[in-house]
Amino acid sequence: MKDIGSVDLQKIAKDVFNTEIEALGALRDEIIRTTSFQQIVRAIVDCRGKLVITGMGKPGHIGHKMAATFASLGTPSFFLHPAEALHGDLGMVTADDVVLAMSYSGESDEILNILPSIKLKNATLIGITGRKNSSLAKYCDIVQVLPSMNEADNLGLAPTSSTTCELVYGDALAIACSQIYGFSKENFGANHPAGLLGKKLRFRVSDIMKQGNEQAIVREDSLFKDAMIEMSKKYVPIVCMVDEDQVLKGIITDGDVRRLLEKHSDIYNMKAADVMTKQPHTCSKDTMAVVALEFMKENRFSSMPVIEEGKLIGTIMLWDILRTGIVI
Repeated sequence: MKDIGSVDLQKIAKDVFNTEIEALGALRDEIIRTTSFQQIVRAIVDCRGKLVITGMGKPGHIGHKMAATFASLGTPSFFLHPAEALHGDLGMVTADDVVLAMSYSGESDEILNILPSIKLKNATLIGITGRKNSSLAKYCDIVQVLPSMNEADNLGLAPTSSTTCELVYGDALAIACSQIYGFSKENFGANHPAGLLGKKLRFRVSDIMKQGNEQAIVREDSLFKDAMIEMSKKYVPIVCMVDEDQVLKGIITDGDVRRLLEKHSDIYNMKAADVMTKQPHTCSKDTMAVVALEFMKENRFSSMPVIEEGKLIGTIMLWDILRTGIVI
């Protein structure tokens, strides 16, 4: 074992990067030069079933990630381990599916052993390989031949440049398909409900707002002290004044209460209508929660009425939005 101080680590890293970047450049040029990429995208987009990705060893690990990326971006996809496929999992493949098999040599026994059964099912078979005359290439309906490349390790044996090319190629396929589908931020959020972006895109004000008895509500002709009592009972920083039809007439916030106490000694016999904000900022139930949060932070609000056709239907609280995990 060498002494770490005697090894030029920065040169090793630089050489690895340069070798893999060179391989990616060659693959990019190959995609531009040939039509295989377009054919594969069309096959996936036209697929009536699922995209099934398979590979053995390091390409198998790439295949797992590739399937997850496709699924994340709107293409139903799963990874099929070739060894498990030989023991029953081939039953998951149907004639409506597209099977994408990866093997840089194109001669992986585990991959080759499942190809006849896939052919019998009449599934579309796509191959990604480094050899155009390989056994894998001969079996497939569409083939993407990867350019000749040097692996990045000093022995030139470990799958490095080749798996990087497979990974980036898979990303390009998934992104191309998603753009053809018109995949949107909302679609992405629906597929990632637990992620921050998913929360931002998934939650609307209606999902979080306080409703019914959770709100502090009084009639517009109430005394100010009654509004304060209602606000205190509901543990909220806002009380909404409505008429007999639940039309919002105004609001009083805890900030309004503090300012009144500073200016007036006797506030309990005041009318709520005399001190309320008569045209408050409001939002609709369909407003994205992140948009409401941004607006409240910009205007230093802690709460806001939610109205529909002028009627009060809820109250949105800043802390309730933050409790979902949404941040800006």
